[in-house]
Amino acid sequence: MDIATLTGACSIALGGEAIAMMGNDDRLMEKVKAAAEEVHERVWQMPLYDEYRDYIKSDVADLKNSGGRSGSLASSAYFLSEFADSTPWVHLDIAGTAWNDKEKPYLPKGATGVGVRLILNFLEEYCTSKT
Repeated sequence: MDIATLTGACSIALGGEAIAMMGNDDRLMEKVKAAAEEVHERVWQMPLYDEYRDYIKSDVADLKNSGGRSGSLASSAYFLSEFADSTPWVHLDIAGTAWNDKEKPYLPKGATGVGVRLILNFLEEYCTSKT
């Protein structure tokens, strides 16, 4: 699992209300989603179609680290997926949720620390789960 403020496109797509989630293992993503809901750090699964690989093709390198503005949320995650290969992997883009402009009942104004509760809850559930 990786977590990063990867793209501003995440903020445009989901605002500050949800973390964009992409990965290569549906079962793992379902567990992450369940852990996220329990701690109110919601995730929304975005597509990671094979066609996004075309966005990061390069004439001079193995890959470009940016596919440009169009499809940037998915193409940026696809870039990361190239390094995961066949290892079960989930990417959480927290660009829209890492900072609050105003206080919420469960979070102060400013840096949110989003993802920490999610990951801790996931590890506790995943490490104690038999499935």
